[in-house]
Amino acid sequence: MSELFPSQRIQVLLPLPLSGVLDYLAVDDLHIRVGDFITVPLSGREMQGVVWDLVPPENDVPIEKLKYVIRKSELPPLPESLMKFVEWVANYTLSPYGSVLKMALSVPRKFDKPKKKIFYRLSSELPGKMTPARKKVVDAAVSDMPPDYPMPVKAWVEHAAVSEGVIRGMIKAGMLISQEVMGEDAFIKPDIDLERATLSDEQSEAAEHIIIQQQSGTFRTVLLEGITGSGKTEVYFEAVAEALKDPSAQVLVLVPEISLTAQWLDRFKERFGAEPVIWHSEMTPAQRRRAWWATIRGEARVIVGARSALFLPLKNLKLIIVDEEHSQTFKQDEGVMYHGRDMAVVRAMQSHCAVILASATPSLETMINAQNGKYDWLYLGERHGPAELPKMSSVDLRAHKLKPGSWISEPLQEALAENFKKGEQSLLYLNRRGYAPLTLCRGCGQRMECPHCSAWLVEHHKWGRLECHHCGFNRKVPDHCPNCEAEDSLVACGPGVERVAEEVATLFPDARLAVMSSDEISSPTMLKAMVEAIERHEVDFIIGTQIVTKGYHFPMLTLVGVIDADLGMSGADPRAAERTWQQLEQVAGRAGRAEHAGRVIFQTYQPDHPVLQALISGDKDLFLEREAAAREAQNLPPYGKLASLILSGPDKNKVLNLSKELSRSAPRGNDIKVLGPVPAPLSYLRGNYRYRFLIKADASVNLQNQLSHWTGKTRTARGVKIQVDIDPYSFY
Repeated sequence: MSELFPSQRIQVLLPLPLSGVLDYLAVDDLHIRVGDFITVPLSGREMQGVVWDLVPPENDVPIEKLKYVIRKSELPPLPESLMKFVEWVANYTLSPYGSVLKMALSVPRKFDKPKKKIFYRLSSELPGKMTPARKKVVDAAVSDMPPDYPMPVKAWVEHAAVSEGVIRGMIKAGMLISQEVMGEDAFIKPDIDLERATLSDEQSEAAEHIIIQQQSGTFRTVLLEGITGSGKTEVYFEAVAEALKDPSAQVLVLVPEISLTAQWLDRFKERFGAEPVIWHSEMTPAQRRRAWWATIRGEARVIVGARSALFLPLKNLKLIIVDEEHSQTFKQDEGVMYHGRDMAVVRAMQSHCAVILASATPSLETMINAQNGKYDWLYLGERHGPAELPKMSSVDLRAHKLKPGSWISEPLQEALAENFKKGEQSLLYLNRRGYAPLTLCRGCGQRMECPHCSAWLVEHHKWGRLECHHCGFNRKVPDHCPNCEAEDSLVACGPGVERVAEEVATLFPDARLAVMSSDEISSPTMLKAMVEAIERHEVDFIIGTQIVTKGYHFPMLTLVGVIDADLGMSGADPRAAERTWQQLEQVAGRAGRAEHAGRVIFQTYQPDHPVLQALISGDKDLFLEREAAAREAQNLPPYGKLASLILSGPDKNKVLNLSKELSRSAPRGNDIKVLGPVPAPLSYLRGNYRYRFLIKADASVNLQNQLSHWTGKTRTARGVKIQVDIDPYSFY
């Protein structure tokens, strides 16, 4: 066949957990280039992959054993910068190249060519006289849409509020011109010339600094730190506008959780006259395919998404923004374990563009990089407009003991009552879903545990069910103890947001309540509706988990009460105190963001804890200095390196034996220390037993090489999975 059809040998990377590429032959007529999307045969089926390299005809594999490429896609090639990024992430996380590529190709039917549709745009030549209905269509188009923006007939009818007959008549008269469009309706391009918000002097200086960095056309990381309500978003919107002066430029904005950005999207649309392209896991396959196609064709100018948006095929990336860069949700702790913030810096470096890390509570890693001059550091210390910082205080629960069955102290109850009387809104924060974290039997002490995990079942009163928040197992709340069979003996222990809401409803029976947690809000639409209800002052009390910390602006919200400020301050996680400070600082920032003064009350058994002292005094610098000193003394990130090795499998003996074998061959030296193996804190998860190693090393150690060599020389056991996590954020 090769004599009849001249061909070339190519290397193809497939989105499978393979460590390398596979060789194939491509006939010359296909005109194969590096980055092309192709379909190849593999084990009796067709697979879609990417041409990773072109190789010389001579190779270890005889040419007669190679199979031919089946077809080439009409898609533009995968950008070279994304190919380099895939390799970098794979090498850093010790993941197979194909597993990382899979994240870049996780789009159903991505190779299917979108069907052409007939849309219509307003003609540039319109008659001087027209009927009132036709004039209504023209006025709606001129006032609300960019020039030449095409829409289907149905969209014209809805947009102008006229009959379909009017639109059909305008088409026949040549007032609406037909245009073929690939796929769904086109994305509206952002308009950078729309009137911007008035910036303060502080904001203007920060924006000017970033724009100068952008104009240099080189890679640079900028930390944009600013207190809550200081207007960081308006500053980086100026950077977005600067990037979009290049008509082919693309901008990527990463947010911790895409479902939490309804207000952000409204602000973006107000500034640029259009919504950005959105990317997140809750999109339908058709929505994902549309966004992916628009991105690879360069039609998507601004993309806002969760961490996975880093793997979109951006052709001309000119700016990356990581909003709330401190958020732990940027770390993926399953599959390919990467940190979205850190990989955003890498993606910007490989694209030779600027990256902005924005936060009111920057991570210690980012702060140290800024202090050392590795990052530019901009600070906004004033709230935008008339708003002032809220006053913070604590309630010592050792002195103000809680009544049985109550989780709101008398001082906090009094503050809530006063706020309710004034007609202002209050927020009660507890980062714990459900009704109660534990259900046990008063007779025998039996605790309701998950059969698949070493975790307690969480009671959800609303559904009458017990649920495992790790594997999703759930069951009806039994009417008797499954151990001693005593009836009506099960009791809920501790509070969740549902239980706090129940208490608020008892204290204030006439009040309007909203519970903001992932159990109550299952879609972006539901969240948007709840946020708008709060904005319209249709809610008096908000009871929420960490969802409420994500940058919302509620003008009438003037009181924040933290039910358990001690939650999360201790444990094996070296970032526990830092994370608690960040969460509490963020939730405190929801109070008093307009002309009404705000206050924050922390309920605590540890009023002298450094976290609370830093919050109440406003001296975050002293707290972070202590945190940094503690990390440095223990040689933990960002001063040293840390990794975890988790072994898991359904056979406990196999997992334990392989753990012991790995322990015998573990790397040893003054610059590296291996701790373990020990049962993981969550020693049984989703039907698998788990053992853990922690690896600490000096900053100079090539940790990836050490771990690759260590795990590579050990024969793995069937049914036992080894998962490497570089710089872990989860310690369960």
